[in-house]
Amino acid sequence: MSERRTGTPLYLKVAADLRAAITAGEYGSGAKLPAEDALVRRYGVSRGTVRQALAALRTDGLITSRRGARRVVLPTGGPLLHSFGELRSFTRWARSLGEEPGGRVVTLDRVPAAPEEAEQLILPQGAFVFRVRRLRTLSGTPVMVERTTYPERIGELVADMPSDTVSHSEELEFHGVLFADARHTIDLVPADDDDAELLGCRQGESLLRERRHSTDPSGSPVEWSQDRYLPGTVAFTMQSSTSASALGRKLGG
Repeated sequence: MSERRTGTPLYLKVAADLRAAITAGEYGSGAKLPAEDALVRRYGVSRGTVRQALAALRTDGLITSRRGARRVVLPTGGPLLHSFGELRSFTRWARSLGEEPGGRVVTLDRVPAAPEEAEQLILPQGAFVFRVRRLRTLSGTPVMVERTTYPERIGELVADMPSDTVSHSEELEFHGVLFADARHTIDLVPADDDDAELLGCRQGESLLRERRHSTDPSGSPVEWSQDRYLPGTVAFTMQSSTSASALGRKLGG
């Protein structure tokens, strides 16, 4: 590999190679991956590229995340759970089910942050954000309205994308924007006028809402989102044990 720009970011190629080696059993549960210096030499890339690749493996729940120490491969046995990346990304989740994901930007505005947005994104008073409202579909059927607020530096990248871009998160990864952690809050809300028009439901009908606050590997906020699903189209499940907990999403109510 080389550091010149190609169609796929180098860190994703490094992550894919390491993921394949872990899946094949080259590194068993509890084994340590090679040190960062060794990975830099193996792949002929920069240390930053290696760290981005390791962060991607961490978001998939494959390795530990202790910076400054060699990463340890986590156990993969037991029930199959959604990876963080699959849960956070509607597109990856849909594809994992054999569905065709779709997305269409309805509105995109650069505006001063509201108090809640400034608080969630840790922005000073008067800072600008990008608010993006999108209709998401599964195999052509509307299932969700996505309302996401981005800090200005990230929103500018989203604003440059075509309005029918299927996955904003995948495109942002090409620009080195990594989503490492998220806090989810799930509840019910009544459909407003916009929801009713876009989803074809009745105003006031209960929708399943997922509020999501995502941060990058350094802990800086990268999005504050509220996704509203039609009833009966998706369900969230929580599985916990003494060693791990995972939130999953599946079709159906």
